[in-house]
Amino acid sequence: MTGFINVDKESGVSSAREVSTIKKLTSTPCGHMGTLDPMATGVLPVAIGNAARLFNLFLSKSKTYIAELTFGIETDTLDITGNVTARGGEIPSYQNIISVLPRFVGKINQLPPKYSAKNVGGRRAYELARSGEEFELKPKQVEIFSIEPLEIKSENSVSLKIECGGGTYIRSLARDIGKELSAYCTLSSLQRIKSGVFGIENAVKTSLLTKDNIQDYIIPTESVLSFPEIYPAGDTAKKLFNGVAVQSELTDGMYKIYKDDGLFYGLAEVKNNVLKVGLKLC
Repeated sequence: MTGFINVDKESGVSSAREVSTIKKLTSTPCGHMGTLDPMATGVLPVAIGNAARLFNLFLSKSKTYIAELTFGIETDTLDITGNVTARGGEIPSYQNIISVLPRFVGKINQLPPKYSAKNVGGRRAYELARSGEEFELKPKQVEIFSIEPLEIKSENSVSLKIECGGGTYIRSLARDIGKELSAYCTLSSLQRIKSGVFGIENAVKTSLLTKDNIQDYIIPTESVLSFPEIYPAGDTAKKLFNGVAVQSELTDGMYKIYKDDGLFYGLAEVKNNVLKVGLKLC
């Protein structure tokens, strides 16, 4: 069994637990294509079987979020689940909030939250933070493609639609927007509505899945890959599927490769007129 389940993660559960549920229902090793914090909801693509080999490919895909920012409060985790570290100050106006958003669009340096899964000397940052140990994280470059103000949720909260590259921390963005406005700010809710080709409109909650119906929700691996298709035959196919590279006149790039019976096999790559099978995904 291989492919993807487009999970609509619920708030309060870990991404790992959602993956574990799919693993039990399919009796197959599984992995997610980019974690969500326990507080967050929304799109969590879970790869089944060999589809998990595409992790690096999906990690770099763009993601879209609906984020609610609440001003007048700051927490140690940078979201509403943390301990309050500061409270009060002036609440910025909606117009002031809108005015600073363009400053965060593009490639920016972002300091990850201390309560995150970043690796620090072989340990997770959140483990060090919970134990009270002092440590520093280094800023990393991320890319934010757009930030669209949606609505005022209350007198001190605003909702934003954010499209960004992989590895962006929306909690850190909330903190930095607050700093730009000289205000305390924390992330009060977060929903991922898109991750690469996976959208919230066809995501499913794991509570609705059973051993009897899960096959109906498995998305074939080949359908989420936009690469051109190739169907080698004869001696060429025999060489390729035995790990031997062959000469090719195809344009350099990635291809979906199929066996002569039409079965999707995986990914192949052409480089400098040489074609070689890369990942087996069937």
